[in-house]
Amino acid sequence: MKTILLLTAWLAPAALWASPGLTIYNQDFAVVRDTLSLDLPPGVSEVVYDGATLQLEPDSVVLRDPSGSPLRILEQNYRNDPLTQPYLLSLFEGRTIDFLVREEQKPDRVVVGKILRSGYGSHTGSVGEPILEVDGKIQFGLPGQPQFPSLGDDTILKPRLVWKINTAGALKTEAELGYITRGIRWEASYNLVSPEKGDTIDITGWITMENRSGRDFADAAIKLMAGDVAKLPPSGDSLRERAMMAMAVPMEDAAVTEKAFDEFHLYSLPRATTLRDSETKQVEFVRATGVESEVLYIYDGAGEGLGRWRGADARLRLTNEEFGTVGQGKVAVVREFKNTKSNQLGIPLPAGRLRFYREDGAQLEFTGENRIDHTPSDELVKIRTGFAFDLVGDRKRTNFRIDSANKRAEESFEITLRNRKTEAVTIRVVENLYRGANWEITAKTDAFTKTQSDEIEFRIPVKAGEERKTAYTVVYSW
Repeated sequence: MKTILLLTAWLAPAALWASPGLTIYNQDFAVVRDTLSLDLPPGVSEVVYDGATLQLEPDSVVLRDPSGSPLRILEQNYRNDPLTQPYLLSLFEGRTIDFLVREEQKPDRVVVGKILRSGYGSHTGSVGEPILEVDGKIQFGLPGQPQFPSLGDDTILKPRLVWKINTAGALKTEAELGYITRGIRWEASYNLVSPEKGDTIDITGWITMENRSGRDFADAAIKLMAGDVAKLPPSGDSLRERAMMAMAVPMEDAAVTEKAFDEFHLYSLPRATTLRDSETKQVEFVRATGVESEVLYIYDGAGEGLGRWRGADARLRLTNEEFGTVGQGKVAVVREFKNTKSNQLGIPLPAGRLRFYREDGAQLEFTGENRIDHTPSDELVKIRTGFAFDLVGDRKRTNFRIDSANKRAEESFEITLRNRKTEAVTIRVVENLYRGANWEITAKTDAFTKTQSDEIEFRIPVKAGEERKTAYTVVYSW
C-alpha cells in the first residue's frame, strides 16, 4: 500500500512547516534549507514537496533525518513545469478549444480555434507566437482568452519534488531538506563620505540580495557566504522530470553575525527576513565613522605605453627603441585606509563597489568609485578613484644605448611634474623596469624605493604652482 503525503511551502500550517534558511553565495546560487514534518506509516510512501524553486539543481538535494534514523529513498523526481498559458497551449497542440472574446460595448462571445502551433519550446522554455486555425483560416496570435478543459490530477502549480520512501516501521520526524538553487545572488556595496576638508571617512556598507529563483522565502534565516567558492556551471540539460537517489550529507549551520568558515567568511543577518521572488532587498551590515584615510597621487608615466610589451622578454624590449617612450600625462588619485579595529573597522570586507562622496556645505558630491576584492581584516584597502584635474606629468627618454655583444643596455629618463593646485602635494612616481634582466640605478636626482622586483617609486614633493623634474639612469645586463 502506498501513502501520499503532500507538503506545500506556502500553504502548510506552522505546525507542519518551519521557516526556511538560506545561505547565499556571490556566484548566483544559494543553499536552501527547509524542515519537513514527516508522519509515515510502514511501507512505501510518496512525499510531495511543492516548495522547490524553478532553478533547483536536482542532484544537489539532501533529505535526511537529523535524529539518525535512516530514510530509504527509493526514488526522487523533480518537475518544474508549473502551469502557464504558453505551456497549456503546448499541451493542446492539434486540438480545438474555446476562446472567450471580450469587446467594448459588445456582448462576450466564444470563438472556436484549433491550435496548430503553441509557440512554446518544450526543451528551452522559450515562447514564440502561436498559430491557430479559426473558421477555416490560419492566423497568428490568439483570438481571445483561451478556455482550457481540465487536465486531470497530473497538473502542478509550482515546482515539485516527489520522493518514494520505504520505512520498515512507522516514522515520525522533523526531516531536513537542503538543496542548491541558481537564481539567488548577493553583493556588497559601500558608501564613503568625507568632510569638506580633511580625509577622514564615514563608511556605510550595504548587502544587496536579489531573488530570481521562482519562489518566495518568508521569514527566512539568511546567511551570506563571502569568498571564491568553486562551483561548476550547470550542464544545461533539461530537468523537467528527473529521478535520482538523494544523498545523505549533513548540512552546515551557523548562528553568528560574522565568522571565518572553512576558507571563507560567513555573515548572518540579525533577524528573519522575507525575500520574495523577483525582489531586490538591501540590508545595512557595517557602519563606521572617523576612519582615517590618505589620498595618494600616483604618476605612472609609462603605464599606458607598456600595453603590448608587458610580459615580453627583457632582450626583446631592449632591442625595440620605442619601448617605454609612449607615455601619458595623467596623475591618478588613489584612496587608501587600513581595515583595522584601531581604525574603527577590522572586519572582513566582502568584495563590492566603493562609492566616494565629499561634503560641499550641506550637500554631497560624488567623487569616484571602484571595486575591491574580498579584503581580510588588518589589510590595507587601496583603490583608484580617478585622475587629478590640476596635476600633470610628462615622461621622456633622454638616452638609450645597447651593447648586444656584451649583453648590456643603458637608458635615462626625465619626468616632469606640474602642480596647478593651490596647495602642495607629494606625487609618487612609479617606474616599471624590464622584467627578466638584472638592473642597477647608476644615477638619480631623488631617492627611490624598490617596491617590486621590477618596479621603483620616487616620492616627489611639489609646491603649489611649481614644476619639478626628476631623472634617473638604469643599466641592464642579461
